[in-house]
Amino acid sequence: MSEQLFALIRRILFPYSGREPLTHRQGLGVIVMWSMFFSLSMFLCTFPFILVAGAHSLRLTIELLLVALLSGVVIFGLLGWLVVAMNNRAARIIQQRQRGDAAPSSTNGGSYGS
Repeated sequence: MSEQLFALIRRILFPYSGREPLTHRQGLGVIVMWSMFFSLSMFLCTFPFILVAGAHSLRLTIELLLVALLSGVVIFGLLGWLVVAMNNRAARIIQQRQRGDAAPSSTNGGSYGS
């Protein structure tokens, strides 16, 4: 059951193999999915607490919900962007190593003792 749930969440949040860099459109899709998935989760978790706390004014309730939603969009949008950037960087490094284009360096096998 947990493996099925993990696979479902993985397909929702990052439905790519990670072996090739994402296009701009694919990256934007991942960023939007991360920002919406987690922001709506935060929104839905905040809503019952507002009801229990008894926010007496409608204005205060709307402000708290908007803060939860917008802060989630910003924070998780940035995290989604970071995931896309790191995936693309790792995929490019893997592709370079597979092609043998990596320049020799001291950690990559340069001349001994230099």
